Amino acid sequence: MRKAEIAIIGGTGQETLLNYPQRVINGTPYGLASPILIGEIDGKTVAFMPRHGVRHGVPPHKVNYRANIYALRQIGAKRIIATNAVGAINPNLKPGNLVVPNDLVDFTKFRQSTFYDEEPVTHVDLSQPYCPEIRSALIGAAKGIGLEVTARAVLVCTEGPRLETPAEIRMFGRMSCDIVGMTGMPEVALARELEMCYASVCLVTNMAAGLQKRLTAQELVKVAKKTASVLEQILRETVKHLPTKRQCPCAHALEDARFRG
Repeated sequence: MRKAEIAIIGGTGQETLLNYPQRVINGTPYGLASPILIGEIDGKTVAFMPRHGVRHGVPPHKVNYRANIYALRQIGAKRIIATNAVGAINPNLKPGNLVVPNDLVDFTKFRQSTFYDEEPVTHVDLSQPYCPEIRSALIGAAKGIGLEVTARAVLVCTEGPRLETPAEIRMFGRMSCDIVGMTGMPEVALARELEMCYASVCLVTNMAAGLQKRLTAQELVKVAKKTASVLEQILRETVKHLPTKRQCPCAHALEDARFRG
């Protein structure tokens, strides 16, 4: 099987990122993962996984997150760059803005969020949930092509598939959350449990509930399509400038994480 140390988890339509792509379908102990394309970006072998499937047919609460992350590890991925469509809670953010979050809050309810349901009891540290090396590369890539990017923000992940209520958004705002989406967790935690680096670049597609009169799925898609080329450019530049060797703590996440009685 072709291997790739860098993986991108993104939305449907971003497959054009890769040169010479080959499709891989992976079975895992956790079920079937989303299809993987393995190709090249700037001479580096890179995998791309459409989180919601090839035709965007899998809603966020039904994504098999464990299978997806495990499948990427099976093909040799050590770094994951994710993209997320989010709503703005912070009124200083507007549709079309780019955000690289540095922290997150998990409000999902029913998702399988760990690989460690049995011994050894394992508690990974999420004091720094996103990989600092990938975050730095994402921020540098955006600024390098002349784009403004919010480099610090808290993402709250909700279960979906419904959008949030105005009361929920007010609550999240009081909790210092800046953006809201449905796909940030449990990807972050699962990647850390496998000692994989993970960070995300988020596109603000709308103001969250209560900050604009009405939200529609078509509105979100419209903004996403309008800025798709910008996201692709950031991802290409990020892959290009990632250091060859990992110097971040993600690679050693399990060293002191396991309970020893």
